[in-house]
Amino acid sequence: MQQDILINWSPQEARVAIVENGAVQELHVERTLERGLVGNVYLGKVARVLPGMQSAFIDIGLERAAFLHVADVWQRQPDGEPPGRPGQPQVPIEKQVFEGQSLLVQVIKDPIGTKGARLSTQVSIAGRLLVFLPQDDHIGISQKIPHDQREALRARLTRLVGAPGGGFILRTNGEDASDDELAEDIAYLRKTWTRIREAATRLPAGSLLHQDLNLIQRVLRDLVTCDTQTIRIDSREQHALLAKFGEEFMPSAAAKLHLYKGERPIFDLYNIDEEIAKALGRRVDLKSGGYLIVDQTEALTTVDVNTGGYVGSRNFDDTIFKTNLEAAHAIARQLRLRNLGGIIIVDFIDMQREDHRDSVLGEFRKQLTRDRVKTMAGNFSQLGLVEMTRKRTRESLAHMLCEPCEACMGKGTVRTARTVCYDILREILREARQFNPREYRVVASPRVVELFLDEESQHLAGLSDFIGKPISLQSESAMGQEQYDIVLL
Repeated sequence: MQQDILINWSPQEARVAIVENGAVQELHVERTLERGLVGNVYLGKVARVLPGMQSAFIDIGLERAAFLHVADVWQRQPDGEPPGRPGQPQVPIEKQVFEGQSLLVQVIKDPIGTKGARLSTQVSIAGRLLVFLPQDDHIGISQKIPHDQREALRARLTRLVGAPGGGFILRTNGEDASDDELAEDIAYLRKTWTRIREAATRLPAGSLLHQDLNLIQRVLRDLVTCDTQTIRIDSREQHALLAKFGEEFMPSAAAKLHLYKGERPIFDLYNIDEEIAKALGRRVDLKSGGYLIVDQTEALTTVDVNTGGYVGSRNFDDTIFKTNLEAAHAIARQLRLRNLGGIIIVDFIDMQREDHRDSVLGEFRKQLTRDRVKTMAGNFSQLGLVEMTRKRTRESLAHMLCEPCEACMGKGTVRTARTVCYDILREILREARQFNPREYRVVASPRVVELFLDEESQHLAGLSDFIGKPISLQSESAMGQEQYDIVLL
C-alpha cells in the first residue's frame, strides 16, 4: 500500500497527514504553546498518597498534579522479567511511596480534559531502532516482527548489549539493522540515560529532565514505514533541520524526505483541510449512500451505522451486509483520523445470518490491525453491539481543535425560546412575592422578546394584571437564547 506523509509547518503549529492511496488515514497536530508531554521525564515530588484508590498525586511542575497508579509503579523482578505478569502480587502504594518523596517519573498519558497527566516510574527511552529500559534487564523483540525470527534477533541483541546495564526492546524498523547501527543506538540511549540521572541529582523537584522529540522529528522515528514513498515538508528551514537530524539518526527515513515547492498549500493536494472539517462533525457519509453517526462523550464513544439512501440491488440481507462491510473500513479509518480512544461501542445494523456477522467482524478486526495504536475488539454482544478499546495517550482531534459552545455549554442543545419565556414568567411571579418595584423590565435575546410580543403576549399581559405592575421588554442581541435578566425599576 502506497503511503505518503505531508508536513505543514508554521511557527505556531505543525500538522502531519498520513495519506494512503489518496485518502487521509491519520492526522497529527502539535502546537508550540500546547506541546504534548508523553515521553517526558520529570523529577517529581509526591504531593499526596491515596491508599483507598491505590494511587498518588505527583507534582511535576504543571498546573495540575499528575496521577500515579500502583500498577505503574515499577518493581524489579528477581528473574529479570518485566513487571505486570498475571498473578504477580502487588505491593500497596503506601508501602512504596510517601508524601514529600522525590521520584523519577515519565509521562505515559497527556492531561485530558480535567484529568492530570498519568505517570509511570518505569522509564523507557525510544531511539531509532531500540527502546531502552534502564531499570530492567529484559531483552524483548517487537510483536510485529515474525515469530520465527525473534529468537535469532534476541540472541544477536543480547550479544551487542553485553553485560547487564539496562533492558532493550528491538523496534520493528530495527529488524534489518546492522550490528554497527544497533551498537550506535545502544550507546546513544545509554548516554541519554546518564544525562537524565545526572540532571536528577542537581535539579530541584518539579524539573523537566528529558523531553521527547517534537512532532516532525517523531515522523522520521515513529511514522515512517517500508510502505512510505515520500515525506514532503513545506518549510525550507525545517527541511534542512530535519534532513540533518535524519542523516544522523535515521538515514533510511531521511532519504525519503523532500522539500515541497508547489504553489498550492501542501494540504490542498489531498483536500486535507476539508477532511479535518469532516472529522469534526457527527456524520460520516459512506460511498454506498449509508452513513455513520459518531458521538464522543466523557465516558465512551459510540458509532451508529445506518443504511441511509442505500437500497441495494438484491435483497435486504445483502444490503445490510454490504453497508456493514463498508462501515467496518470507514470506522477503523475514523478512529485513526479523529484519534478516538478509550471505550468505543459500535452499533452495526442488525444481521440475521451468522456468516455475515463473522465476515463483518473479521473485516473490522483486519482493518484495526493497521492501527499503530493498540486496539482490542470483542465479539457481537447479545444486543448486537461490538465493544472495543483503543489506547488513549493524547487528546482527540475534536478536543484539540474545538471547545464547548458558549451558548449551550457543551450540551449540544439549547432550551427553546418558549421554554425561556415561561422561565421568565415564573421568575417575575417569584420576584413579585418578595419585592414591590414600580416596573419589571425583561432583558432577553431577540427571539424571546419577539415571542413575548407575538404568541405569548396574552400570557405576559395576564401576569402583569395579576401582579398589578407593568412589564416592559428590552431586546439584547448579545445575549444567548437561554440568557435573560429581570431588572426591578
